Amino acid sequence: MPVELNNCLVIGISSRALFDLREEDRIYERQGLEAYRRYQLENEDRLLKPGAGFALVKAILRLNEWGDTRRAEVVIMSRNSTETSLRIFDAIDHDGLDINRAALSGGAPLAPYLRAFSVDLFLSQYEDDVRTALEGGIGAAILYDHASDDQQDIDQIRIAFDGDATIFSDESEKIYQEQGLDAFVRHESANAKRPLPEGPFARFLKLLSSIQRDAPVGTAPIRTALVTARGRPAHERVIRTLLEWGVVIDEAFFLGGVPKTEFLAAFRPNIFFDDQAIHCERAASAVPTGRVPFPTPVAAGDK
Repeated sequence: MPVELNNCLVIGISSRALFDLREEDRIYERQGLEAYRRYQLENEDRLLKPGAGFALVKAILRLNEWGDTRRAEVVIMSRNSTETSLRIFDAIDHDGLDINRAALSGGAPLAPYLRAFSVDLFLSQYEDDVRTALEGGIGAAILYDHASDDQQDIDQIRIAFDGDATIFSDESEKIYQEQGLDAFVRHESANAKRPLPEGPFARFLKLLSSIQRDAPVGTAPIRTALVTARGRPAHERVIRTLLEWGVVIDEAFFLGGVPKTEFLAAFRPNIFFDDQAIHCERAASAVPTGRVPFPTPVAAGDK
């Protein structure tokens, strides 16, 4: 009987994002494909360590522990060939991850297969795949290297988002970049009651919110946070937009330009999504971080 994946949350993650494959990548870059293939086969019995996305995946799979239906699926999306992927599957088994599906493209781009798996969120360290996924309307991010802390609390998924060009479109971001802060504030004040257009992670946030609503009272498995450089009065349009969408953000930080890293370290998310490299680089020193290259790289100082 066919299995339908469009009724649950589906995470597509590259093997490089799930496990620590930095050493293997160095071999590939310096010595080529054949050396990489040989290394993988010769080290088949050497277990892979958790990577930057490991804690998030482990937490998401815990959603299947309550209720009678599966609420989440994780798909390995790897450019490995079948023979070099053996270590990946061995590590999945060793760590007890309930992952049953994979796409092994043998070096070809992975983005074309995301729709076939009904992927809602795609995490990779290949920017071309991430950009193609975003162009196709799928929330996607480039995951930064971050030492996984397997001892952290995974009973509750904690996800933090930047606002503009992430949850929301880059409409207001462009005004800030092209005309400056004063013009941005005037625009947002004048349009405070007009909902912001959806950005690449709007659908993913709405899915998380629906899972929260379905959870038994007092046992919410997900906690979300908005961590934005917006401040008053530009906060109003954000709040009214979320109300229009029927989405509740558990915690919101309107920082007015104050650096985000300390707030993220206090919230302790399993992952933080932002569109700007400068903020991601700072955040990645404290928490797992994914950069959303949407629609094009922009200058420092997001809203």
